[in-house]
Amino acid sequence: MKKYSHMLLLAGILMMAIITSAKAQTDKEVKLFLNQEQTHWVKGTGLGQIWVRYTDLNPGSTVFGTPKDQTFDVGLRRVRYQVMGQITDQVFVYTQFGINSFGSLSGRKPGLFLHDVTAEYAVIKSKLSLGAGLHGWNGTVRYSSSSVGSILGLDLPYIEEATNDVTDQFVRKLGVYAKGQLGKLDYRISVSNPFPVQTALSPIPVLPNNVSNIAYYSAAAPAINYQGYFFWQFLDKEANQIPYMTGTYLGKKRVFNIGGGFSTQDHAMEYREIDAGQVIQQGSKQVGLDVFYDAPINVEKGTALTAYAALIDYDFGPNYLRSAGAMNPANGVNDQGSFNGPGNNIPLIGTGQVYYAQVGYLMKKDLLGKLGTLQPYAQFIVSDYQRVETAITTYDVGVNWLQAGHRSKLSLDYQSRPILAKGETEKLVKNESDPRKGMLVLQYQFSF
Repeated sequence: MKKYSHMLLLAGILMMAIITSAKAQTDKEVKLFLNQEQTHWVKGTGLGQIWVRYTDLNPGSTVFGTPKDQTFDVGLRRVRYQVMGQITDQVFVYTQFGINSFGSLSGRKPGLFLHDVTAEYAVIKSKLSLGAGLHGWNGTVRYSSSSVGSILGLDLPYIEEATNDVTDQFVRKLGVYAKGQLGKLDYRISVSNPFPVQTALSPIPVLPNNVSNIAYYSAAAPAINYQGYFFWQFLDKEANQIPYMTGTYLGKKRVFNIGGGFSTQDHAMEYREIDAGQVIQQGSKQVGLDVFYDAPINVEKGTALTAYAALIDYDFGPNYLRSAGAMNPANGVNDQGSFNGPGNNIPLIGTGQVYYAQVGYLMKKDLLGKLGTLQPYAQFIVSDYQRVETAITTYDVGVNWLQAGHRSKLSLDYQSRPILAKGETEKLVKNESDPRKGMLVLQYQFSF
């Protein structure tokens, strides 16, 4: 861990700086009421996540053509602002805008862009609302729509965001949706227009002539995307005013849910059975099951347990596999590169099965006196993909220092990712000389 020593030193310095300003958490919010009864209102929220990071780069990584083995960088992982309001007894509107992944390799002076703009009408209060716009009411599993401000680990479980920025805009699509709660059943269904792959921020690879039996996203006009997610709430009910699911309630609720969902899109993928053969189109299908538990252990002490597990079956056509990395600190790769590609890319989403789990333990509320408490956590991804010879594992371990709950939170996280290379057959295997790489991140999150 010598190479991470300067990161740990910096973590200590930042912790000491934040100690002087940490305050007790409050649950107050600012609302502008639009009527005397205070049933119509507008409110705003904000969030920022600052990363200080050291990364062991993937083999062959380059930064503007310069070979690099490791990097130290600082970036803005997310900056978000939300404005929402209950305009009438039936009409609720929701907007979100901001930036994602602004790092040292990003274009300067990033422009804020829209994440969500929706309006919905409550047909039957709490039981059925219909809405439309740029939305994140997604299917498959719980964290296909994640709340960025309350996640348990350092970053979103993006293993559950299967089409992130390929056919959507950071998991949002333009479409219509229905949602509500029928007793203990919470449901969401959406019908949306996927974005064409040609408009993606990062170029999406097209189907080469000399590749057989490996699927790519189709460049044809996209078909409608149908999604749904349903879960049964055995204990406390969760709010469903906005689509993004809470990662940890920090002991404030007793939640136990079992859910399942789907996402499907016709002729989303294409491949050839033989080199230079006829192009075959097929749909993409995602099916998932998950379970979420979040509850206090000792109410008086303030301790709590958060646990989550999911099983997802992805079908994106034969041998599809895509690599991706958060706020990538490298932008090129040379001849010594691996299948992963540059920087911190992970073989992420592919045809096959994914097993995801996370667990966190909230320590007693006065562990650090007036300075808050700690929440250690771990998360694991086991991916059994068609194109890879054996299952691969990515894992994170870390700790959240909660000075004011999620409103002022410092997180230290270590991630270990697999490196893949071509095997003797068409299957991918773990890179023999360097099978794994690591990344250490210190994040400060503020929200209001």
